Amino acid sequence: MTIKRYGAGETGAGGQPLPFARATEAAGWLYVSGQVPMEKGEIVPGGIITQSRKAIENMIAILEEAGYRLQDVVRVGVWLDDPRDFWSFNGVYAEYFSENPPARACVQSRMMVDCKVEVDCVAYRADRA
Repeated sequence: MTIKRYGAGETGAGGQPLPFARATEAAGWLYVSGQVPMEKGEIVPGGIITQSRKAIENMIAILEEAGYRLQDVVRVGVWLDDPRDFWSFNGVYAEYFSENPPARACVQSRMMVDCKVEVDCVAYRADRA
């Protein structure tokens, strides 16, 4: 079995090397690392709706880079800084996953400064197994 890594060896804030890949693919499975609402090394300003869209769009960009689509996603993990943002996040999430939604877990977790949400996912394509 071949393992392909996307974005391994990239650098983060301050040019420090990141010790993980943006995604890893093996036997038709794609595991996308947690994505925050970051653009050009900075958390985007705004509330949970703006940040949720950016985090999900960052996740989608990695899926597409690897040749996967939202329809291939089988599980999503969500971390919210404030549990009161649950319903607002769900509204944004439904814009992307309205039909055939994947399995999902959502938990509260302390986030880095100014970050309100993080998402990751697992996708599968049988033709790549």
